[in-house]
Amino acid sequence: MIKTVSTAALPVTENLIIQKNRVENNAGGKRVCIVTGTHGDELEGQYVCARLAKLLSDEKRKLSGTVDIYPALNPLGIDSIIRGFPMFNLDMNRIFPGSSSGSLAEAAAHDIISDIEGADMCVDIHSSNIFLREIPQVRISEQTEKELLPYALKLNADLVWIHAAATVLESTLAHTLNARGVKTLVVEMGVGMRITSDYCEQLLTGILNLLRELGVWSGEAGEARNPVISKDRSVGFVNSDAAGIFIPKTVHGSYVKSGEVIGSVLDPLTGVVVEDALSPCDGLLFTLREYPVVFGGSLLARIMGVERDG
Repeated sequence: MIKTVSTAALPVTENLIIQKNRVENNAGGKRVCIVTGTHGDELEGQYVCARLAKLLSDEKRKLSGTVDIYPALNPLGIDSIIRGFPMFNLDMNRIFPGSSSGSLAEAAAHDIISDIEGADMCVDIHSSNIFLREIPQVRISEQTEKELLPYALKLNADLVWIHAAATVLESTLAHTLNARGVKTLVVEMGVGMRITSDYCEQLLTGILNLLRELGVWSGEAGEARNPVISKDRSVGFVNSDAAGIFIPKTVHGSYVKSGEVIGSVLDPLTGVVVEDALSPCDGLLFTLREYPVVFGGSLLARIMGVERDG
């Protein structure tokens, strides 16, 4: 069932419309929300929402509860391929909980929070930017670790990154919902303006596992992998010292050794390798440069400091 979450008039007889797809069987059961599209250049979650909506609708008899799917919290940003909220030059994920009497963006944020409030669980799906590719990972804060980590382990991610409380922004959707009693997990994966189908299918399996854990889904879900859990682990950053084009030499999501060549920076004019980028530590290569043009200081990779089991 398609429902309107927020609507507002725009110039020239157009309207801002934020919608959700409610798939329900046994309205008295738990309610889980899957949200994405807060940033207009993040599209991985759109495919996850499409796959999940089709699967749950086709197998509704296996559902016991409500799943609300919000594929586009910032439809104007998605339509115009802009990360932020158009016309207001702002990041929508920095204005929650919003205000019913505020600007267009603030009113939309308020309506979104009001609609999700009261749910048992929420999964907030994000992508990286156009420059970097991220492995599927769940991000939670130290404040919510005890409550959320068991659920994060169900999402079939490669990494669960537990952030220090000092780095948590209170104006995000996830922080606002957690503060209001809606258990909210943040997922980040893939690259901006693209869809990485393998990652999307991996997360879809994880969402079905989570729904099974909550007693909302009785169908098949597949096995969830055991992620690396990062708390107080060192993160090694690889930045370019030279300008040129970056050519990766390692597989994203693999384990690398200290001193291993992550990739090379080439001078396109001469063809000369001007830099071999080396891993500063042993660990999991969880971020890798996607956009090839680099300058001095450009981020090339991030490695989670951890030794491979076995």
